Amino acid sequence: MTRHAAAAAGFTLAFAACSSAAAPAGPFAPAGLTASGPRVVALISASAEWKILVAQLPGEAKHETPFGEWFVHRLGSEEVVFFHGGYGKVSAAGSTQHAIERWHPQLLVNLGTCGGFGGERKVGDIVLASETYIYDIVELMGDPEEAIEDFHTRLDPTLWPARLASRVTIGPIVSADRDLDPGAVATLHAKYHASAGDWESGAIAWVAAHNHTRVIILRGVTDLVDAVAGDPTYHAASAWERASVAVMASLISLLREAMSDLSKP
Repeated sequence: MTRHAAAAAGFTLAFAACSSAAAPAGPFAPAGLTASGPRVVALISASAEWKILVAQLPGEAKHETPFGEWFVHRLGSEEVVFFHGGYGKVSAAGSTQHAIERWHPQLLVNLGTCGGFGGERKVGDIVLASETYIYDIVELMGDPEEAIEDFHTRLDPTLWPARLASRVTIGPIVSADRDLDPGAVATLHAKYHASAGDWESGAIAWVAAHNHTRVIILRGVTDLVDAVAGDPTYHAASAWERASVAVMASLISLLREAMSDLSKP
């Protein structure tokens, strides 16, 4: 799956955990948010995905952070903060912490794109992460498996509404600061029982867990990576962007349907 700086994948939608702290005043709490702050924060990682999102949810006033823009948009009866956090593990970790500390929302949901592999996924599938692995950690002084396990995060898929269970596929997601290597996907599938990979889910899940923040990760498959055929989006970012438009629309629609359940205290 193609993740270049100009068109990096990883649309990440973040809803953060319950907190008694109120949202700060002034530029931190614009019109549309309650005095107690948003219950839902949507963290979007990639610049290309943010551009697609803004086009699909037009007309909202934008505000700046050290990571990227954010705005408020109503989904159903809920005011959602959409926040552009940046692509890759470093930006994902930093912006997730920033979102949790700044807005103190109820639930963190990571929405975005991913590559599918292992022969189990098809373009358009939506994967609900049951756990995340960061697989590009290289430990040469000790046990490399122990180092990877340090950043292994287990999630709670039961947070997702049961009435929408048929709309998602539950399973692990693997993350790294790289595109999926066609020659390595068989090993990733066998070792982690995963069929989807991205750049940010592992970092977002780990930071959320260490903040005792409930998190849901949903990733839509834009492309399939195969050891023989490779990936049709590699060296063809425009192909990934076209597929991302449809995936993003599906994710926003699904989130809107789920909002009445996800925003409950």
